[in-house]
Amino acid sequence: MLNFSLPSNSELHDPSLRFMESCGLPVDRPSSRRYTGSVAGLPQVQVLFQRSADIPTKVEEGSADLGIVGLERFYEDRREGGPAITLLEDLGYGQCELVVAVPDAWIDVTSVADLADLSVAWREQGRELRVVTKYARLVSRFFYRHGVNYFSLVEAAGAMEVAPTMGYADVIVDITATGVTLRENRLKMLSDGTLVRAQACLIGNRLALKEDPAKLEATRVILERFEARRRASKFVSLTSNLRGESEASVAERVTRLPDLAGLQGPTVGRVFGKGYPDQGWYAVTVVIPRERLMPAVEHLRTVGGSGITVASPSFLFEGECEAYQRLLQELARG
Repeated sequence: MLNFSLPSNSELHDPSLRFMESCGLPVDRPSSRRYTGSVAGLPQVQVLFQRSADIPTKVEEGSADLGIVGLERFYEDRREGGPAITLLEDLGYGQCELVVAVPDAWIDVTSVADLADLSVAWREQGRELRVVTKYARLVSRFFYRHGVNYFSLVEAAGAMEVAPTMGYADVIVDITATGVTLRENRLKMLSDGTLVRAQACLIGNRLALKEDPAKLEATRVILERFEARRRASKFVSLTSNLRGESEASVAERVTRLPDLAGLQGPTVGRVFGKGYPDQGWYAVTVVIPRERLMPAVEHLRTVGGSGITVASPSFLFEGECEAYQRLLQELARG
């Protein structure tokens, strides 16, 4: 069995289940009290529901082969040169930032350089800057790299936003999606105080996958679905009817703007009217980036298109799965 860890808590739990379902891999969990589940269509995969904070460690030690976790949590817990690696860094949800926040009252502290100066001044007064966080390794590396050399880390307990108000810390470093909670607790983010921009990612144990062909094959199927789903979310498919003398003449008009003519070009097919008279109509389908939707609609109108319909593909598979090829290259390196 391939053991696949999903978050049992945190804001990633429900979105991860929805993402799996959107990929055609719905998770069956008989009860919210049960910490194992299965994936429809993949009987060789066992789902393990675990705390988000534990997933990187479980993948690292090999008790889980794959896992979905926040990228910032993986960066915090990963061991350099260890077996845990990222397979897909962006699953398209769970976007957040790991940021440094200080009290609003610190009007002279707006950057990390200001914080570094403050830590020196406090040090000379026999006082140390206290930083509360759940990301000790990331914070230490970031602060030392930016000249904040005098500080102590405070163990996080509960909501960290109240730490400065309660007096057991001066600065917080935590994840935020919108910054609203920070502002409501009279905290402000430093202008250059973003440690990591993160989102949900897929990680795996390269040793386990290298040693077991069955696990590697199950991982390939999962990567295929995940990658094709993520790619499809960036595109739309447009279909329009155009009158013309032939498929080639219609294609020539559509391809006058190559960037709006589809991934490899338009698909053109004859439209047969009722009773099959030759009316000279052709159906044209193009797949274009979602943000280019309205320019593509206007282009089809300009070349005579009508009855334009738009559809969102569920999956978009390329000639090969890029994520799986990267994994194979990683495994070949040893």
